[in-house]
Amino acid sequence: MKITFWGVRGSIPCPARTHVHFGGNTSCVHVSVAGEEIILDAGTGIRGLGRSFLRRGIDRATLLLSHTHWDHICGFPFFTPAYDARWSMRILAGHLPHEAGIRSVLASQMTDPMFPVPLEAMRGARAFEDFAAGDTFMLGEAAIRTTRLNHPNGATGYRIEHGGVSFCYITDTEHTPGKLDPNILGLIEGADLVLYDSTYTDSEFPTKVGWGHSTWQEGVRLCRAAGARRLGIFHHDPDHDDSFMRGIAAEAKAAWKGAFVVREGRSVLLQPGERGERLTAAPSSYADISLPR
Repeated sequence: MKITFWGVRGSIPCPARTHVHFGGNTSCVHVSVAGEEIILDAGTGIRGLGRSFLRRGIDRATLLLSHTHWDHICGFPFFTPAYDARWSMRILAGHLPHEAGIRSVLASQMTDPMFPVPLEAMRGARAFEDFAAGDTFMLGEAAIRTTRLNHPNGATGYRIEHGGVSFCYITDTEHTPGKLDPNILGLIEGADLVLYDSTYTDSEFPTKVGWGHSTWQEGVRLCRAAGARRLGIFHHDPDHDDSFMRGIAAEAKAAWKGAFVVREGRSVLLQPGERGERLTAAPSSYADISLPR
């Protein structure tokens, strides 16, 4: 299972010199497993992923959305492969089962006067499906488990399992101090890698209550309690520049050796039988994976 980070920022893109090392694109993670190409969220990072798919001749993928706040879907209209009728894309979401549905929500951001091209132009977007957070299903040979997260308007967490390895994607969610979320604990139990909403630090959190986000320290507490092996600190606050993030990286490593800060343009490889993962050196630069400059 190969996991590549195309967008790791939260709230709003940050195209600034102060945000180059860790990245400025919003949430988009690509999981390649058992012949399946799975995309987690469609923030601005999905634009570069689409270019990479075209370059490599990949012609199908499944998009799993955590939720539909702007920073997680604003890249969707710029996912070039979906405009090709020869392409095949399936889009799923678990936070809208009793609302208008995921197709309607994505179409709404591509209407006049917000956007000049309608959703119907994306001829490769062939299926739009809603499920209820907590459901389980299969994508080919990969098993998908889901859970409800604590976020305004709802959000869904995912666990992807195949061949003895597991990866969890937990963003956006807000914790209750002193009480570990049982939904998250159940989903991440024994996971090889957990990507967790670490928008704030514990010291920042008291002034952000109700905003729907968590801290890297809470991520450590959850992973240790659930017996997860590694924590990927994710969904960086736009006000946290490279200098600030380097400080978090050092603090997190000192607090728990399993924690690391996720960087745009890097990959993690989960290998069966090793019960662990390694940070790969390749792709080692933005150019290697055709990230937009």
